[in-house]
Amino acid sequence: MVAYSSDAPDSPSAIGPYSKVTMANGFAFLAGQIPLDPQKMTIVEGGIQAQAERVMQSLSAVLTHAELSFADVVSTTIYLMDFAHFDTVNTVYGKWMKDSKPARATVQVAGLPKGSLVEISMIAAIPQR
Repeated sequence: MVAYSSDAPDSPSAIGPYSKVTMANGFAFLAGQIPLDPQKMTIVEGGIQAQAERVMQSLSAVLTHAELSFADVVSTTIYLMDFAHFDTVNTVYGKWMKDSKPARATVQVAGLPKGSLVEISMIAAIPQR
């Protein structure tokens, strides 16, 4: 069974033809989140720290909507416009992830949607209930 959802409250609407989370074969695949203000649908102001916080808030909302948490995350991919932001994003990410330490890749990219400085996607294991 495959389930799709784009209805997660407290996270921005999808900006294209995709779902915020797709659940299949025991995993939840979270679409990459950029730092959009959910009400205004604009990139949050305040630089990389504010953007990383907004991304993690959105991912938290999507996980909660899927009845999951950061403790269920098994893999993360972080996309940065500038590796000079690595330490700042790593600090924000660590604050939200707490003791969870999923596999992770961090890459510098040539561009992100809407001029974002950071985008993060995740894969979570769906616990047996």
